[in-house]
Amino acid sequence: MKKYILALDQGTTSSRAILFDSAGRVVSSAQREFPQHFPREGWVEHDPRDIWRSQREVMEKAAAAASPGEIAAVGITNQRETTLLWDRGTGEPVYNAIVWQCRRTADTAEALKERGLADYIRSTTGLLPDAYFSGTKLKWILDNVPGAREKAEAGELLFGTVDTWLIWNLTDGTAHLTDRTNASRTMLYDIHTLSWDEKLLRELEIPKAVLPEVLPSGAFYGETEINGERVPIMGVAGDQQAALFGQGCFSPGDAKNTYGTGCFALMNTGEKPVVSRNGLVTTLAATVGEDKPEYALEGSVFIGGAVFQWLRDELDFFEDSAMAGPIAESVPDNGGVYFVPAFTGLGAPRWDPYARGMLIGLTRGTKKAHIVRAAEEAVAFQVAELTGAMEQDAGLTLPALRVDGGASKDGFLMQFQADILGRELTRPACVETTALGAAFLAGLAAGFWKDKSEISAVLSGGAHFEPHMAESERRSRTARWREAVSRCLGWAK
Repeated sequence: MKKYILALDQGTTSSRAILFDSAGRVVSSAQREFPQHFPREGWVEHDPRDIWRSQREVMEKAAAAASPGEIAAVGITNQRETTLLWDRGTGEPVYNAIVWQCRRTADTAEALKERGLADYIRSTTGLLPDAYFSGTKLKWILDNVPGAREKAEAGELLFGTVDTWLIWNLTDGTAHLTDRTNASRTMLYDIHTLSWDEKLLRELEIPKAVLPEVLPSGAFYGETEINGERVPIMGVAGDQQAALFGQGCFSPGDAKNTYGTGCFALMNTGEKPVVSRNGLVTTLAATVGEDKPEYALEGSVFIGGAVFQWLRDELDFFEDSAMAGPIAESVPDNGGVYFVPAFTGLGAPRWDPYARGMLIGLTRGTKKAHIVRAAEEAVAFQVAELTGAMEQDAGLTLPALRVDGGASKDGFLMQFQADILGRELTRPACVETTALGAAFLAGLAAGFWKDKSEISAVLSGGAHFEPHMAESERRSRTARWREAVSRCLGWAK
């Protein structure tokens, strides 16, 4: 009897696997962090072998709670934009994975703008020319790894985002596939025709032979061995589109924000792609099978929960990131301190790769708790800017924002977020909605759940946060935050 769906959640700092039952409950889970590599200022890399080893290890641990034959399907969700290139014959990477946070290709993105391609990229891919996306990262590997371009043109190398790398390894090198949501983050994919764009491939000098085949998010991606049984991989989606699906944002206007390493706000716009006037991007949402493509508006904050890791690992402010909220609450306010965590530039709505982090307002009376509180508030300020841009682009006011991700467990952060937004926040009972979205996609495609209405019934309970801050205080604090941001723009240029 099929009892479970196994979700693989490959993130920026750790790999996780979660076994879900038909009620959306977590039956078992496993997580493992893996090393981060920073070879130069603004560069961020992962060893692809660390990604695969850590994901395989946690998959085996989580799946051990099920008996052979009980897992109906596997769903995969992944850090997006991170770029890998490997040898078709040996399966060995030709270079480290270049992580979405990496800014080494900022000049390449600027060159695309200077060549007059910004409007074409926007109208075709829904994205802005930026080092964030995969296309310029892939070009960098081809240009800088000896022999890579020649091998790629000969069809000997394969490109993929992390989902493609995992599928390749899970299927023993028999499937070179990705889904529409991940393809839409490469800056190489036409989100209207649902195909790789020939012009952009030429402009970035990327051989089409390296590209994977693109499927809907809910589809058959091959089989992998779990507990001695062959189990189908039936769902794949980039982490943020998976979270949108996992939050049950099935109707136009439904919106969520995920608090992970970064913060990512998405709004479902249905079958119509909305072009942003406020620095957001248009992206494909997750769909199952032959469903018509759906779209979303998205805003990205590069440094969200990662700021708490920085306070923990680099400044030794605390031993566990979960301590950030209680420390922030130990002081009545931020003491006039504002923190802009632009460690790798700023994402939406400013898209400034040269911005750098800033602490401002320090006095002799500033305590560690004030800095921690300013870091917490910085996350909320950034998300508030994204949702404000969404409201303007979509022409509506959000009645509430659905929240998820690790940092959404932080009660102080969630209350301040509600206060600075002036909107209600709803947090589901299971905040691991990224993994849950991958499970839902796989389960729908495999017939484990019959339709979206059955999934909506699974999503119940949770917590609500109501805003209490006066409008005058909200405006004053937001103005000070914006002033702080203006002082760090273009710093590294």
